[in-house]
Amino acid sequence: MPKYVIERNMPGAGALTPDDLASIAVKSCRALEEIGSQIQWVESFVTADKVYSVYIARDQRLIREHAYLSGFPADAIYEVKAVIDPSTAREARWTKERDVAKESGIY
Repeated sequence: MPKYVIERNMPGAGALTPDDLASIAVKSCRALEEIGSQIQWVESFVTADKVYSVYIARDQRLIREHAYLSGFPADAIYEVKAVIDPSTAREARWTKERDVAKESGIY
């Protein structure tokens, strides 16, 4: 299933208390249970005035349904096309070194 990043404009989000955040998480989980197994919340990142959430879902319609049921905005929904991290650079370097070794007959 596709992975999505959801941008939520939530002024003051960074000042929410741990209890506030727990309450939001409970509300989100209830909405997910109502929708079913075709959507999964992975994690969210809280900044000063926005929350960025990562979801795995069958389609964007389910993301919008979750936003409606939970009462949390989904101001922008972006499908993740690729994931990169430091291992991406290591893998590219290793592949290039392996290809050079094959071409020189070492491999």
